Amino acid sequence: MAVPSWSRRLWKTGLWTLSVLLVLALVVAGLSFWSVRRPFPTHSGELTLPGLSAPVTVYRDAYGIPQIYAETAEDLFRAQGFVHAQDRFWEMDFRRHVTAGRLSELFGDGQLSTDIFLRTMGWRRVAEAEWELLEPTTQRYLTAYADGVNAWIEATGGPAATSGKSLHYQVLGLQNPGYEIEPWHPVDTLAWLKAMAWDLRGNMEEEINRLALLHAGLSVAQIEELYPAYPYDHHIPILGEGTVVEGEFVPAPAVEPEPPVDDPGGQAGEFPIDPTVLREAAPALAAVQEAARQVPPLLGVNDAGLGSNSWVVSGTHTDTGAPLLVNDPHLGVSLPGIWYQVGLHCTCGYQVSGFGFSGVPGVVIGHNDRIAWGFTNLDPDVIDLFVERVDGDRYLVDGEWRELETLTETIRVAGGDDVTIEVRYTHRGPLITDADTALHEAVSDPAVTDTVTAQADTAPAAGGEEYAVSLAWTALTPGRTIEALFVLNTARDFTDFRRAAALFEVPAQNLIYADIDGNIGYQSPGKVPVRGAGDGRWPAPGWDSAYDWEDYLPFEQLPYVYNPAEGLIVTANQAVIGPQYQPLLTTDWGFGHRGNRIHDLLAEAIAAGPISVSDMERMLFDNYHPLAEVLVPALLAAPQTPLSKDEQTALDLLRTWDYQQPAGGKAGTPEAASSAAAAYFNAVWRNLLSLTFDELPADHAPGGGGRWFEVVTGLLAEPESPWWDRVDTPEQETRDDILSQALADAYREVAIDQGDDPTGWRWGRMHLLWLEDSSLGQSGIAPVEALFNRGPYEAAGGTQTVNATNWVASAGYEVDASPSMRMVVDLSDLDASRWIQSTGNSGHPYHPNYTDQVELWLEGRMLDWRWSRDAVEDAATATLVLTP
Repeated sequence: MAVPSWSRRLWKTGLWTLSVLLVLALVVAGLSFWSVRRPFPTHSGELTLPGLSAPVTVYRDAYGIPQIYAETAEDLFRAQGFVHAQDRFWEMDFRRHVTAGRLSELFGDGQLSTDIFLRTMGWRRVAEAEWELLEPTTQRYLTAYADGVNAWIEATGGPAATSGKSLHYQVLGLQNPGYEIEPWHPVDTLAWLKAMAWDLRGNMEEEINRLALLHAGLSVAQIEELYPAYPYDHHIPILGEGTVVEGEFVPAPAVEPEPPVDDPGGQAGEFPIDPTVLREAAPALAAVQEAARQVPPLLGVNDAGLGSNSWVVSGTHTDTGAPLLVNDPHLGVSLPGIWYQVGLHCTCGYQVSGFGFSGVPGVVIGHNDRIAWGFTNLDPDVIDLFVERVDGDRYLVDGEWRELETLTETIRVAGGDDVTIEVRYTHRGPLITDADTALHEAVSDPAVTDTVTAQADTAPAAGGEEYAVSLAWTALTPGRTIEALFVLNTARDFTDFRRAAALFEVPAQNLIYADIDGNIGYQSPGKVPVRGAGDGRWPAPGWDSAYDWEDYLPFEQLPYVYNPAEGLIVTANQAVIGPQYQPLLTTDWGFGHRGNRIHDLLAEAIAAGPISVSDMERMLFDNYHPLAEVLVPALLAAPQTPLSKDEQTALDLLRTWDYQQPAGGKAGTPEAASSAAAAYFNAVWRNLLSLTFDELPADHAPGGGGRWFEVVTGLLAEPESPWWDRVDTPEQETRDDILSQALADAYREVAIDQGDDPTGWRWGRMHLLWLEDSSLGQSGIAPVEALFNRGPYEAAGGTQTVNATNWVASAGYEVDASPSMRMVVDLSDLDASRWIQSTGNSGHPYHPNYTDQVELWLEGRMLDWRWSRDAVEDAATATLVLTP
């Protein structure tokens, strides 16, 4: 698996020798068992937790999932902080260094580029400002949580005793032996929300990519063909009919969308900047994109083809007469997984269970005793890039020069001197191109500068100034999103649920709802900017204030629905609502393939009889390829040169394929045949993209997600389109030429890897899942990676299947994002609910709960989700009492 560029620079070459010595020392001295197990937490017995008002009991089941019982909310969150630190403190410490732009303090000057970019954006500064906005109750909860984390730090030897806290610190100590752990601060929690927002940030990459393609010589018309309009006519929006008028949902008929405008202004109908200027500014934007790629993806990867599934079905369709609610967020693969499963139970009335993040109190997705909720990425356009004309510390707006705001940041570097940078701001946000300039100015060590991807100098603007790029992003405005979690955790009905949603500003999510009274609902939350001009699809001219954000959409005008007549709601990152809804949310939706498939599965289940929890589990593991029904007939109809016996066998696999993509199967079974056909089809798809879009620069080659499904589907109806013609041949290729070539090339590719006989091919042999520790496990140092990483595993599913184990065609077939967890909540009996995550609850390598859910997850199986205290106690395999 390709190592991310930021992690390749994690340490210098000299650490390789130290790492080898560490591994040898552990083996030769017989200390490996002690070193690995020493940080394992105590899950049974009694421990002291200062600050409690009464004892707290923590039950854990065989999977290490804690259910915490306390007398007060403050005690509950203090205990949650302690438990999180027991299982995942390294993860928490690493994340807070990322979000504060302080990775160089851990790993040295190889991380300066990441730190400079993050300091320029100012996540930590925004989080510090948010602390002052919070209600006193919220501040008490966050403080109690931090006190619990700090109690664990002291209980395990204090800040200097790092080696007993995690195997990660033992390895870190070889390079940074003087490192001491700082106390946890409530702002550390708030800063983590900025990482959430960044990984789910929306269409910034699309803005840059459009410009890069323009710079590479593609015409505007060609670029627009690669970014087709959302297909409202055959991909169902979340709220297919109706709109919001004066704060009330009105079930009005949907309207036909207007035809797309053939210019880069999209719905605005105007090109925001002269194409020549945009081409000149492209190197500055390329520098921004490269800097953004250095940020470790703490939730996953940001890709318009990715997303999540959630749906809710009312009791009119279920076997119990009560709603069922389903969710499986699709995020980047990592070890440990992003989620931490927990139950929080307080005699004060705070009762909630579900999935949360280490470092954050409460539950993010789950249920309490009355309601359940789920999230998928709404993905509105909440981030804009502005090309600025800059002269020194001035920038041009409406013909007048304004002074840039400036501040100084000092970055501490392990093993080196401090680095000081200057951050500059426009009225819209930071000049993020300064991050690239600051890096080159700050670093004089050639060993460091060699690690930075070379960027072209910014092009001169009119009058001898320079072009720079500023960032406007909703997450850089202080808000109160953390309070939304506490309100959501204690919500009693749909009114409370919407009150929580109104506080959930970034990242904007689709929120689905169900309650024990039988109600279901949906709400779009989040800050969504109102633009004065343009639609955010292309970088805007910073020198024209007409493109500034004027305001945010009022929460009351955001789409929602309560108890829809059809008795179901499906969100899978498709368009939220049809074009009858006038305020612009975005033009860069996911394309609705998963949403359509889920609707089809639900229609089949409803027709067959009442829907059960087990039906929902099966739907979550559906591996149907949504493009196959369109592409396979075209492949079979393409003229073929004489085929060998084995090539004919491969083609025949497609003729009888059910479009499912299992990892494998016993020889001679239908499952094995499906897996073989899936291996061939996905290889055909990858080769087809490469052959068809050879005009594109290598670093902008097709990823193969839902947008590309739509692009290729449209081209299949245009057999003479110029896209089919290869640029490297004198012949004039057509659609059928390329389809035939893709079949032949794919056969050769898979045969080399898996043998000539296609009946023995397995999709899982190509579609591998590697679980990598998000910090040290991506160092590029094999002995270190072996300590922390696991895999490979053969995975079912694929891009845009409901079981969305995404892969990127330009990189290979390996899984880069997947359903990070799955849950089914039964509102008739919460003890009948089901849940699972992709790895395990522990962050300690070699702990029994490090990867104990992986195999079940790969097979589409789930765990019992116990809610009542009797069920929790019956399942407990360890009981820990925390005493004052």
